[in-house]
Amino acid sequence: MAKKLRVGILFGGRSGEHEVSLHSAASILKAIDRRKFDVAPIGINKSGHWLTGEAAQVLLKGAGAPEAQCESEAVQSSVALSGLDVVFPVLHGTFGEDGTIQGLFELEGIAYVGAGVLGSSAGMDKDVMKRLFTHAKLPQVRYVTLLRAEWERSPRKAVAQVEAALKYPVFVKPANLGSSVGISKAHDRKELTAALRLAARYDRKLVVELGVGGKLAKAREFEVGVLGNDAPQASVTGEIVPGKEFYDYEAKYLSDDSVPVIPAKLSKAESKQIREMAVAAFKACDLTGLARVDFLMEPDGKRRIYLNEVNTMPGFTHISMYPKLWEATGLKYKDLITRLIELALERHAEKSRTVYSRD
Repeated sequence: MAKKLRVGILFGGRSGEHEVSLHSAASILKAIDRRKFDVAPIGINKSGHWLTGEAAQVLLKGAGAPEAQCESEAVQSSVALSGLDVVFPVLHGTFGEDGTIQGLFELEGIAYVGAGVLGSSAGMDKDVMKRLFTHAKLPQVRYVTLLRAEWERSPRKAVAQVEAALKYPVFVKPANLGSSVGISKAHDRKELTAALRLAARYDRKLVVELGVGGKLAKAREFEVGVLGNDAPQASVTGEIVPGKEFYDYEAKYLSDDSVPVIPAKLSKAESKQIREMAVAAFKACDLTGLARVDFLMEPDGKRRIYLNEVNTMPGFTHISMYPKLWEATGLKYKDLITRLIELALERHAEKSRTVYSRD
């Protein structure tokens, strides 16, 4: 009998998406094929302590062990990763999806699920991401990037810069965060000021985007799952009909009011265009493993399609779109997890061919 691969499921983290990570990890731990994999839960609490064993299980259940207990039970990251064949970092947002933890895995020489350091960083930073999309000639909405320092130094000037480039409504986002944390829709100057103040809590760069559809109608929102390394493939296209004005954090994770439509009601040509754009966006950001790619469509008769963003570690909760999209494409949740682990090992083997010295 073949030896089981030892897989570390890493969850928690220091970002504002800590709780989302717990839900995602719990779903993966429940569904992963135990006949193939020996699984080791590994947690990182909000203070950055690495936890294994029972302490990790307590964190996973959201019990939140006291800091003193965390310090006494915490281990070094190298100890937590020791003996693993591959890591599945179910970490969303800062310090988990932005290239930092991926750099640690590279230093440890361990295979891991998802994008590498560069792809993770590019996929997290909405400003850099948009620059790569522009270079790849992918259609996207107009936007303005501001630094927090600029906003704090001269709020009036920052607002004037946005208003000179964009019309209301606009969406204001922290450049480096996910799950719609810190995102607001602003319909006027007062709301824009509040939105910039909120986004500035979460990042030093702020991205302001033109709202598709204008004041009278909401854009249609589509999502595609991409899976693979050097030859990525796209899932069927799904549409999100938000229960609120837009698909915010509550709509994604805490409410059942948002309705997913899979497959989306599109023409064959529109579906083909979106799926091809999803793969192109994946390649533009040098991604590997997985990504969810999000799109917006104008609600008017022109039905113009815009690339919105990529998410390099999308949610894996029971209402998450990424697993649902692949299940509708023919890949079950358990098999999707297995495939992601296989892709991580493939990428690690490919990278091991690289020579780093002249000897």
